[in-house]
Parts: sequence; structure tokens; C-alpha cells
Amino acid sequence: MARYTDSVCRLCRREGTKLFLKGDRCYSPKCSVVKRPTPPGMAGKNRRAKISEYGLQLREKQKVKRAYGLMERQFENTFRRAERMKGKTGENLLALLEMRLDNVVYRLGLADSRPQARQTVMHGHILVNGKKVDIPSYTVSVGDEISVRKRSAAEIDRFKELRESEARMVPSWLTMDNANLVGRVVAMPSREDIDLTIEEHLIVEYYSK
Repeated sequence: MARYTDSVCRLCRREGTKLFLKGDRCYSPKCSVVKRPTPPGMAGKNRRAKISEYGLQLREKQKVKRAYGLMERQFENTFRRAERMKGKTGENLLALLEMRLDNVVYRLGLADSRPQARQTVMHGHILVNGKKVDIPSYTVSVGDEISVRKRSAAEIDRFKELRESEARMVPSWLTMDNANLVGRVVAMPSREDIDLTIEEHLIVEYYSK
């Protein structure tokens, strides 16, 4: 399946919640979920149709998949990997999604959204432990250092502005040094670190059928 290229705001409206795919716009009154809370193609309708149990499970899976920017096979493979880990499958899934390099770049404030973080990684601006990694799905480990290439830090306005700005709050499992554009993974993410409204048990039920 090809990657989605239409307006990402339509994805948020489809899921009925903010997926934070457009950076600062998602926090402003211009957000499409605020301005047009109905799903695409439902102009003038004030409420969503009642959906089945399976429909709820599917929607939750789609919501999380879209929030983290995965394609269908990628998401299922991540779920199967979570199944093989010790502990609760749903929480394992969320931890694996959070530990993706593109998500870590976003969480560190090196990008305004996950789509922008994915591009930042793919364009070769990010180093992991001093080595360039251009694979957004790369899974980081506790102790890894994530930094911006010196050339990118010197030439790209976004990184230059970040160095001079106040430190952005990052999750407890990460640390960030804005002045040097260096972040570290200091722990595994816990369930409490996930700021999206997610009912992971619905995703587990979806794949259990």
C-alpha cells in the first residue's frame, strides 16, 4: 500500500481526534478538528453514526497507525513483535512505536511533527551514536545518543533557531541538550508517557480475531 499523500487534516477528522500531524497548527484554533469536527464527506451532519464493536477496534488501530505514520504491513509487523515480548502486548506495542527513530526525533523537539521528523531522518540529518541513520523505523535503545549532523545544524534555520530557543519539555524517558542539539534515551517509555488518547486493548482485540 502506498503512503498517504492527501491532506493529513482529513485523517484527524476521520478519527475524530487530533493526531498532531501538522505541528503548531494542531495547537491553534485553525486545527481542522476544531473548525470541522465532522468526518470528511459528512458536511452538515452533527453526529457520527453508531459503529459496531469490530468497527471500534478497526478505528482504534487506524488512529494509532496514522498517528505514528506507519503503513499497514509495518503496523502489523510491529504488533506481532510486541506479541512476542514479555508483558502486556498493548503496552509493548506503544513502547515500540515510541522507540522508533522518527518518533524520538519528534519527541526531542527536533521536528514539529512526526511527518516532518520522518523527512528529517530520511534526508540524513540525524546521527545515532555518531553514525548517520536514515531509516525512520530504526528502533533506538536505552543509552543511545541522538544528535543533528554538524553541517545540518549549521545550515538549516530550524536547527539554528532551536539552539537559541528555550528547552522544550520532553518525556521523562528522554533528555535533550538544545544548545548542542543532542538528546539521549535514558529509559524505556512507560504507558504514562503516551500523550495520545489510545485504548490499546481494542487493537489487541482486533488482531486476536
